[in-house]
Amino acid sequence: MDGLPVNTQDFPIWVNAAVFLAASIVVWSGGVRLTIYVDRISTLTRLGQVFAGMLLLGCVTSLPEVANVITASSAGIPALAVNNLLGSAAINVFFLAIGDAVVRRDALTSIVASPATLMMSVLCMLVLIAVAVAITTGDILLYGVGAWGLALAAVSVVSFWLSSGYADRSPWKVSDKSEESKAEDETGEERGPLSEAVWKAALAGAVIFAAGYVLSQTGDALAQQTGLGAGMVGFALIGVATSTPELSTIIQSIRLRRYEMAFGQVLGTNFVNLSLIVLADAVFPGAAVINELGRFEVLSSLLAAGLIGIFIVGLLERRDAAVLRMGYDSLAVVILFLGGLAALAFVQ
Repeated sequence: MDGLPVNTQDFPIWVNAAVFLAASIVVWSGGVRLTIYVDRISTLTRLGQVFAGMLLLGCVTSLPEVANVITASSAGIPALAVNNLLGSAAINVFFLAIGDAVVRRDALTSIVASPATLMMSVLCMLVLIAVAVAITTGDILLYGVGAWGLALAAVSVVSFWLSSGYADRSPWKVSDKSEESKAEDETGEERGPLSEAVWKAALAGAVIFAAGYVLSQTGDALAQQTGLGAGMVGFALIGVATSTPELSTIIQSIRLRRYEMAFGQVLGTNFVNLSLIVLADAVFPGAAVINELGRFEVLSSLLAAGLIGIFIVGLLERRDAAVLRMGYDSLAVVILFLGGLAALAFVQ
């Protein structure tokens, strides 16, 4: 890959694997610290867990995807760039289920009470379905970028905006929010001034961006060296690599009992990632990137939408029944995700 000053494919596979592991550790640590600082900013500014997770965590943890989209699409590999975005969308939801299993013993969705979370979930599922429709129907260039790319970016931004204020506009409320209120001040961190939290969050974000960029480049090199195709490479390997910040922030949010923040971060990241298709269009030297995609990407989009749909059922049911340390909805997400990977390997 030409994104780094040197070609990472020239290194032995064990060197790339070691760099990949080291960058993953840095990204994980940065994600944990970022969650703590964003939680502090949320409390001091009264932004709310959902909005802080969606806006602050969601935008910052999307930075590795930004770097990979620019690098891959400008190099003439748009399928790698878009599959990274779609892979991250599915993997982020899968990570919610993992966080449910690792941290909690009851269903995560049984204590997520904000109507804004439900609104975000529905809108994100619809945007993913729109991506599948776009790939199926094809695209045309408009002012140098694809018309569908522009439309998806606009819909993602509008969905982001609608979700951010829905908690105040919602006509319905959930009455049993005892655990959520009990968690309001349980972060385990001393409070500091807002300015300190902001600059520390910015520093953590810069670390995540730099290490995430290294992850995406070494991950691509490993993929090429192992002979995997661009579709599965972008979806699985690069998708996991650039989603590492999301895993650390999800688990840390759940540990801090900021459950709404965990959901907001995942869905906010997905909105940002899907809006980046227009960025891939802008830097791709060929036609609209949507026209470079096919069955693999349609299935990827529908898989991510299906995973979110399962959690929507859990959010509506709000039952705390659990199996294997996770809610039934989280278990269903894990099963569908693994089945989806098998299907994707078949259609590639």
